[in-house]
Amino acid sequence: MNESDWINLADQVIANTYKRFPVVFESGQGAVLTDVEGRAYVDFVAGIAVCNLGHANQGVADALAAQAKKLFHVSNLFYTTPQAELAQWLVDHSFADRVFFCNSGAEANEAAIKLARKNFFDKGNYNRWRIIAMEQSFHGRTYATLSATGQKKVREGFEPILEGFDFVPFNDIDALAANVSEKTCAVLLELIQGEGGVLCASPEYIKAARRLCDETGAILIFDEIQTGMGRTGKLFAYEHYGVAPDIMTLAKALGNGLPIGAMLAMEDVVRAFTPGSHASTFGGTPVITAAALEVVRQMERDDILASCRETGAYFKERLTALKDRHDVIADVRGVGLMLGMRLKTAGAPIVEACMKKGYLINCTQETILRFIPPLVITRAQVDGLIACLDDIFSNTHT
Repeated sequence: MNESDWINLADQVIANTYKRFPVVFESGQGAVLTDVEGRAYVDFVAGIAVCNLGHANQGVADALAAQAKKLFHVSNLFYTTPQAELAQWLVDHSFADRVFFCNSGAEANEAAIKLARKNFFDKGNYNRWRIIAMEQSFHGRTYATLSATGQKKVREGFEPILEGFDFVPFNDIDALAANVSEKTCAVLLELIQGEGGVLCASPEYIKAARRLCDETGAILIFDEIQTGMGRTGKLFAYEHYGVAPDIMTLAKALGNGLPIGAMLAMEDVVRAFTPGSHASTFGGTPVITAAALEVVRQMERDDILASCRETGAYFKERLTALKDRHDVIADVRGVGLMLGMRLKTAGAPIVEACMKKGYLINCTQETILRFIPPLVITRAQVDGLIACLDDIFSNTHT
């Protein structure tokens, strides 16, 4: 079958929930993907900030295969060694005391929302169940997480959404302070709003959020689904701020493409989860946690974080220089290898033009070009994309 045959087949049998690009990928290596026709593309999307260690990572593949030959699944009615090892690694390298494993970022955020509410229910404070979330945020597609998402387009058509979520402008300390009350059980936020346009929280805002939660007894939740596991040049983005949350959610890059989510929490918060209060049949299976354990070990062993910081700084410099050359570029933002370029025009045509030239990029909020490549991207590959964008802007927006 050729590319058109595969596309026609998929369009007939898969639910139409994605606007897909007309390309069928067959293999990948590092930061390069190859389609069924043999065309190569340099990947600056990484499965939406997922494949941080690159495609077809040999160590992860070996760990996955080795565990698959021993044990696939027994459920969480029993203990398994890879799950315990991964949980220990996450606890050792974060603020948290305990970990709950699931299969996705939405599930991790569901767990965080349930845990925050149950904390106050267990204390007999039955009226304290409201959660403050941010405008333009994105936390998932399940009912609780889309209810917590501050984008109307995500919620539209699924009303009525769940009660109990109050939205305030991102980075607005006064608005946050005005809305925290005796009914607030938690404040939920992303340190960088990825789907919201690569908007970074200010240090003052995060410190204020921590202070307000401390003063009122509310729980502070950081959604690090996209920023966690090295994307910003540190293992977790909260390290940039010197502020730890009470609960943090992870997914995406934790499995480098395999389905895993995790909710990390402090002991005095997570004790509200007792046997039977929450569960996930496939959460933290031996195969997936063995692969994720290799992911986190590589993050340490191969100095991926330093490379992310250095390449990210270089990339941002090149994007900023590009802005100086082309008036169509409004600004450049982001940190590490989570970067955005806001245009004064629609970004979709630029994404399509880059793809035709062999570069995969992403557009969010209609005008924000988002660059979230594997952390193993090279400077030469960055230079190639910059030259591609320069040529497109020169010929399209002169």
